[in-house]
Amino acid sequence: MDFNTLKLIALAVAPTVALGVFIYWRDKWEKEPIHILAICFALGILSCVMAAGIELGIGAIWEANTKNVFETAIEAFLVVGFTEEFCKYIWLRWYAYPKKEFNEPYDGITYSVMVSLGFATFENIFYVLEGGSGTALMRMFTAMPAHTTFAVIMGFFVGMAKFTHKSKLYNLLGLLMAVLFHGAYDFFLFLDSEPWIALGAVASLIVGIWLSLKAIKIHRSISPFNRDNNA
Repeated sequence: MDFNTLKLIALAVAPTVALGVFIYWRDKWEKEPIHILAICFALGILSCVMAAGIELGIGAIWEANTKNVFETAIEAFLVVGFTEEFCKYIWLRWYAYPKKEFNEPYDGITYSVMVSLGFATFENIFYVLEGGSGTALMRMFTAMPAHTTFAVIMGFFVGMAKFTHKSKLYNLLGLLMAVLFHGAYDFFLFLDSEPWIALGAVASLIVGIWLSLKAIKIHRSISPFNRDNNA
């Protein structure tokens, strides 16, 4: 493996480290075990492989005409958004959710983000190796934060689900809201008829980041380990 390849891989992984550390240190009251986070990350990689297989299978049967708004919406929200977020959700719900370490609402965000970062990192390495350093820098400030915001939104509701009597409703909301934001982000990117339309993806990302920061703040404040909240 030559130096340039190593440099590109490092660029692809760098946002993962930054975003992962940010979410981990936002867990103010009780940090999650590293080995569980590592397994979540690995399951995220598996979810990427699963989603790629499903999308390739769908693509072999039906290919969207990206010049058609309706078909673009189907591709963005259902083929890509739902498939990818559902594959992440499966592992969050199956593996992390039942853990005794999942003992406060914020843990839903932490585990969801780790699954998503596994997905996004694996995907990002392939894009960066193909597109080069320019692609790495662009995705560092777009696709990687986007995947993280989808995960925070999903994890916010999944965290609520575990600690309320409305678990089915909140779990469903977590999946659907992640699909909604993922689909909206991709929809504007897939509509390539006019360059300015891509600004819609930027707008959806900004809204997603704002909501994610709000979600993090809310879950930190309602943690059972928050001494100020319980005083």
